[in-house]
Amino acid sequence: MRTSTKRLLAAGLLGVLIGVVQIVGSAQRGGSNSAVIGVWRVSELTVTGPNARKVTNPQPSVVIFTQRYFSIDEVTSNAPRPELPPSDKRTDKQIADAFGPFIAQAGTYEIKGNEITYKRIAAKNPATMRSGDFIVDTFKMEGKNTLWVTSKTNQNEPVANPPTRKLTRLE
Repeated sequence: MRTSTKRLLAAGLLGVLIGVVQIVGSAQRGGSNSAVIGVWRVSELTVTGPNARKVTNPQPSVVIFTQRYFSIDEVTSNAPRPELPPSDKRTDKQIADAFGPFIAQAGTYEIKGNEITYKRIAAKNPATMRSGDFIVDTFKMEGKNTLWVTSKTNQNEPVANPPTRKLTRLE
């Protein structure tokens, strides 16, 4: 076999091997879901409606997508939450002020087109864990490290004045 033919054959085999590795890697990461898989933080929030505003330095958050599951912990206040006094000295108001502006939920998700449907397994609000409860957001990727998510609907109705969150990849 001539040297040029051997090189061409080797290059072809290398190309096939790279393609197979990419296909297997994509399948292991969840195929079409792979773009959202990772650890994110809310880096910007745009609220519409009567209290419309853009928050460019939101409070801490962590959003995690695995192949099938999600977890969201997000402080929703405009300022840091107050620390609580010792448990024997807390008032109901202090507890509400500390825990009210906080979202905590985890469950499964499914992507169809540009929509993510969430079904919560565990959540701060027990009512959202009922059978048949779900949330649908639309999303778009901007490069590899920016994910835009806009609330769309829940099991009852479209979201009035839907907020949009800009998520920035942490990992």
